[in-house]
Formats: sequence, structure tokens, C-alpha cells
Amino acid sequence: MSPARSRVEVMHGVNMDMLGRRDPAHYGVLTLAELEHQVGDFARELGLEVSFFQTNAESEFVEHLHGLSGAADGLLLNPGAWTHYAWAIHDALEIAALPAVEVHLSSVDAREPWRRVSVVRELCLATVAGQGVVGYREALVRLSKALDG
Repeated sequence: MSPARSRVEVMHGVNMDMLGRRDPAHYGVLTLAELEHQVGDFARELGLEVSFFQTNAESEFVEHLHGLSGAADGLLLNPGAWTHYAWAIHDALEIAALPAVEVHLSSVDAREPWRRVSVVRELCLATVAGQGVVGYREALVRLSKALDG
């Protein structure tokens, strides 16, 4: 019998469905579907089972976090602009109590001052930002190490 694979939920928030149409200097040229395909490849390389969720409704993001108990072992999240002010997402992440890594395509700490604030960072094992799609691989590696204990 093969060992159980860790289940990772990748959650994308507001405006992430507009990748490919957003400023390529910050977000690259990949669409969300292309990004998720590459992240899926990274996950398989690491022996992880991955599923994806994206919404532009903060309440749906929160509800999805509420429903992850027993469905995922870890979490990668890019809440988009909600990162900077959505305390409801912070609280839902705390309730979910899953190991999590915050990931951003752009270098949020080198952008506008308001983007340097993250309301979820304190609940995450790590933050990976400014590496584009490759940052998702690094985030998966960090999460995988934490899940392996």
C-alpha cells in the first residue's frame, strides 16, 4: 500500500480570476487556469494531492475555510487584496487551524504601503512573495516539510 499523500487546498481570492488581464509587470502573463495547472504539476512532483478554489466573494472564501476540516491537511492561500484588510479571513483561517503558507505572485512588500500589511501572515508558517509562479513551488515545498513533521 502506498503512503497517504498530503492534501493541500490552494485558495485564490479576489481578482485572481483576472490573471492574464492584470498588470503583467506584477502578476505575469499566466491565466488562473494556467497557474493552477503549473501548481498541480509542482504538487505532483512533491507527492502532494492538490485542489483549487477561487472566489471574488469574501463570504465564500470564509465559508470554504470553514469547510476544510477533514478535507485538507494544509493550505496555500493567496487572498488577493483581502490579504491587507479582511479580518474575517484571518479569523476563519484561525478556526481552520491548518498549516498554511501565504503566497503572492508580486513582491507585495516592495509595492504600495497598504500592500505591505497582511492580516493573515501571523497565522502562516511562511510567506512567499515576488517569485511569480515559482513562488507557489517554494510555498508547496515549505508546506510539505511542515506536513512531514
